[in-house]
Amino acid sequence: MPEQARITKGAAAGRPGGTAFSDRFSMHTKRLVWVWSFLALPVLFYAIIRFYPTIDAFRLSLTDWDLMRKPKFIGFENYAKLFADPKFWQVFKNTFAYLIFGTPISLVLSFTIAFFLDRVRFGHGFIRALYFLPYLTTAAAMAWVWRWFYQPAPIGIINDVLGLLGIPQQPFLRSTSQALPSIMVTAIWAGLGFQIIIFMAGLRAIPTTFYEAARIDGLGEWAILRKITLPLLKPTTVFLVVMSSIAFLRIFDQVYNMTSNDPGGPLGSTKPLVLMIYQTAFSSYQMGYAAAQTVVLFTILLVISLLQLWILRDKS
Repeated sequence: MPEQARITKGAAAGRPGGTAFSDRFSMHTKRLVWVWSFLALPVLFYAIIRFYPTIDAFRLSLTDWDLMRKPKFIGFENYAKLFADPKFWQVFKNTFAYLIFGTPISLVLSFTIAFFLDRVRFGHGFIRALYFLPYLTTAAAMAWVWRWFYQPAPIGIINDVLGLLGIPQQPFLRSTSQALPSIMVTAIWAGLGFQIIIFMAGLRAIPTTFYEAARIDGLGEWAILRKITLPLLKPTTVFLVVMSSIAFLRIFDQVYNMTSNDPGGPLGSTKPLVLMIYQTAFSSYQMGYAAAQTVVLFTILLVISLLQLWILRDKS
């Protein structure tokens, strides 16, 4: 008995009030502790590989650094130089051309294909795989194939077909006016499969009862599309708009591989901001100046994404 009393007294001393330390917290608090315990490592890892480089890029953008000497603080001189550079504004225009034309065209095409493909019953899986195949292809290989397509006859298939139709050969990648649309076609084609799959998943998630009720009420196909399908696809559309916009703003692989003899196309007519950053950093070794360009690109991506989410937000 004395030994039993001593053990009980010791336990009570370690647990004030005779209760366990964990009993002081509610079940909700305990769940939060467990959740953040498991999330701590991924969040820390993401902060190290994402947030820290972003913050460090801003710090580096305020310096003059060529990899050979220590970074020298120069304030906002890199930004002043950037905004006064006419080449930057040409690249800025090219980047937004990819965004403004590429995003809506790719989304309209992918939705149209997904809408009609969803109604196909024979060979549905095979056809869907064919559309998704370009997305699985490496960007470099795909760009070089399309570059071959755009070559003059008799090498280029497209100019061969145009010749058979009696249409003059087109310069495509060798033209200041045709190079950017030619690369944009390639970029749209490359991302079409992913967007089609996502749209089809969104279409399949819409309950069939909505369509049955609409047909009973006498609504036609166009009215069903406008009043049921498109509104219920809004979350899917918002996701694809943001992801597609980011992809076009960060376009690099197609431009670099399809214009490798003259990266950026004739007179820089196809050069996006990412390619300009790459050339500034790894060709000119102006790391501080490249960091300033990176910060500008990050700001553009952030503003465009937030603006799209605000415009396409659910107002219901």
